[in-house]
Amino acid sequence: MTMVSDRKGRLEFNKLQKRLRRLVGQAIIDYNMIEAGDKVMVCLSGGKDSYAMLDILMALQKTAPIDFDLIAVNLDQKQPGFPEHVLPEYLSKIGVDFHIIERDTYSVVKEVIPEGKTTCGLCSRLRRGTLYGFAEEIGATKIALGHHKDDIVETLFLNMFYGGRLSSMPPKLLADDKRNIIIRPMSYCRERDLEAWAELREFPIIPCNLCGSQENLQRQAIKAMLQQWDKQFPGRTETIFGALQRVAPSQLADLNLFDFVNLKLDRESSSIADSNTSDLEMGAMPWSKDLPASSNESYLTDEVVKIIEPVR
Repeated sequence: MTMVSDRKGRLEFNKLQKRLRRLVGQAIIDYNMIEAGDKVMVCLSGGKDSYAMLDILMALQKTAPIDFDLIAVNLDQKQPGFPEHVLPEYLSKIGVDFHIIERDTYSVVKEVIPEGKTTCGLCSRLRRGTLYGFAEEIGATKIALGHHKDDIVETLFLNMFYGGRLSSMPPKLLADDKRNIIIRPMSYCRERDLEAWAELREFPIIPCNLCGSQENLQRQAIKAMLQQWDKQFPGRTETIFGALQRVAPSQLADLNLFDFVNLKLDRESSSIADSNTSDLEMGAMPWSKDLPASSNESYLTDEVVKIIEPVR
């Protein structure tokens, strides 16, 4: 029984390892995240996602067709109880170059944010500014962050529901000041796979609640909603992520992305036969141009009639 169990465990380990490496490799290729000669600064928080990212990138580095450097960086924000020895010991053990930046952003946040309020927003801005500046200091050409597919989809809904805008976290981003390029190599990975990988690899996880800040309730609400959707409709998160890769500005309403104002008729160069606009895009009823030469009304089934009849 033990041998069977061990064999099954090794098989599951290998399958998960191959899947994660394949997905990270595909994301790197699709978005040209890492190029020959790059110096990639891998941001390590001590959580499962950043550990997994470093682990997978180190594995891919050995077989990649190009040469690039990895350097792990952790920001010690001086949170009370932060185990300062954990990351240096782990990084020394696996043999990767690393830096530990010490900045007391914890005191700044506590001074500015009232007691009981969420500190995550200011904390992340201070952390981002410090890491961006350090990337320039060490000559890093890319900054790798450990966000995964679930993070990206959650952020999409957070911005829609609470920010009133259609945006998320892109797999690759040029910073506003154009001084840094941010990459998210795990954009195609699911959180559940990363949790399983962290457990199998026994990463020395550092808890993220040391600051005592209340949990980000908005993100937790979105996460719960998406998890319920995934249970009820398996694959929904993948479908939503896929939608982020197939955006049609002309089918939305942003005046800055599409010139709705100056639309002009052009009936000479187009025809119904070669039109690319579907009936659904036009808001048509479910009848087809390919039906026999009878009226559209005759195509309406009893079901459709029931649907469009007013409720009395």
